[in-house]
Amino acid sequence: MIINNVELDSVNRLLEQGKKDKSTLKKTISLDGEWNLDAGKGYQFRAEMAYEKGRHVIEIDSPTWLGGQGNRLGPMSYCIAGISSCFMATVASIAAMKGVRLKRLNVKAKCTINLAKTLDLAEEPITEGISFDVDADAENASKEELKDILRLAEDRCPAMYSMKNVIKTNVRLA
Repeated sequence: MIINNVELDSVNRLLEQGKKDKSTLKKTISLDGEWNLDAGKGYQFRAEMAYEKGRHVIEIDSPTWLGGQGNRLGPMSYCIAGISSCFMATVASIAAMKGVRLKRLNVKAKCTINLAKTLDLAEEPITEGISFDVDADAENASKEELKDILRLAEDRCPAMYSMKNVIKTNVRLA
């Protein structure tokens, strides 16, 4: 059954597998990336990522005011797109699992970055946060029920979790 463009049978299978063996709930996302040293190519970073049915290449270029050519989306644009799409997927999934049929689900996300620390000018936060204005309507849920779904999604979304909690990093020279 599909509700809100979420295949619930797949989600329920994962849920049942997870109840039996929690290790099945751990998924790895990885990429192979390369910094482009040739300014003539029009991008600074290229990455190839695998997904279930193939591979995808993305090219990223910093804005001109950060030394790029401005020819592609910048790194922070991908961050905002990633967290927004993850959040919307979580909202749609939670709504579907509750039997809520959405008529509309839109988001406007905004993040202002402060480059003072990046440019070694001051010890100020790089960002004060990200705002999400969600426009949602459902066939069979009130505004209060939609607000509850948003609260659950904010708590359960992997990208939101990554932004709100300290994520251990391990950087080493190969």
